[in-house]
Amino acid sequence: MDDLVPVSRPPLAYKNQAFIDEPDARPLRILAEYLEPLSSFKRARVRDTVVFFGSARIMEMGAQGRYYKEARELARLITAWSNQLENPARRFVICSGGGPGIMEAANRGAMDAGGKTIGLNIGLPFEQRPNPFITPQLCFEFHYFFMRKFWFAYLAKALVVFPGGFGTLDELTEILTLVQTKKLQKPMVILLYGSQFWHEIINFEALVKHGMISPEDMELFQFADDPQSAFEKLKEGLNEYYLKAGAEHYVPHYEGPDIAKSTVK
Repeated sequence: MDDLVPVSRPPLAYKNQAFIDEPDARPLRILAEYLEPLSSFKRARVRDTVVFFGSARIMEMGAQGRYYKEARELARLITAWSNQLENPARRFVICSGGGPGIMEAANRGAMDAGGKTIGLNIGLPFEQRPNPFITPQLCFEFHYFFMRKFWFAYLAKALVVFPGGFGTLDELTEILTLVQTKKLQKPMVILLYGSQFWHEIINFEALVKHGMISPEDMELFQFADDPQSAFEKLKEGLNEYYLKAGAEHYVPHYEGPDIAKSTVK
C-alpha cells in the first residue's frame, strides 16, 4: 500500500477541453450556441431585433458604396426611433452577421444613434472577424451555421436585405420559406433594399408564372430604394403588428425574449 502513487483528480467533464472537442460532445457544443446568446439577451433585456442581411464585399468607398451609406442611415433611423419607445425592454435592436460590408454598416448606424447592436459572427476559413461597431456583450462567434441562422430568426420582427451573394440569398430564402410555410408564428416585415438589383437577380414573377410560388407569396415582402421610405415601411409594420394596443402580438411588459414559436406542438 505504501507504494501506491496518489492519483490526481480528473477534470470535471464540462471542463475537459479534449472531451468537449470530440465528436461525442457535439450536442453539448450545439446547445452552448443556443444557451450562451439566450443568457446574454436576457441580461441585456433584448426582446426583439431588426436583422440586416447583405454583402460583406460592399465597402463604404467602393463602387457599391451607396448601399453601405444607406444601410448605415437606415439602421440609425430605426435605432433612434426604437430608443424613444416607452418600454423597459430594448426593442427592435439592430442585428447583423457581425462582419464587414453591409453588416458593419448596420452595426455602425445603430451605434451612431447610441443604441446597442448585435453581431452574430461565423468562424470561416478566411476568418471573418467581427466589425468594431458591435456592442461587446452582444458579439457572438458561431461554429454552426444552422445555430447562427436560428438566432437570426429567433428574435427577428423585421428583415432588411441589401444586395448580396450566395450567403445573402441563402438567408433571405430561408426566412421567406419559414414565413411562407408558417413555421414562424409571428408576422415578419421583410424589405428587399435596392429594387433594381433584386428584380435583376430574382425573377419573382417567373416563379409565380411557372407555379413555383403562389401569387399571394409576393405579399410576403416589399421593396425599398432609400433609407427614409424603408424606415417608414418598417415603422408602419412594426407598429401594426407589435406596438399598437390590441394587436395580436402586442405585449405591454417585458417577459424575456419573444420566442419564434414553431407551429409544431
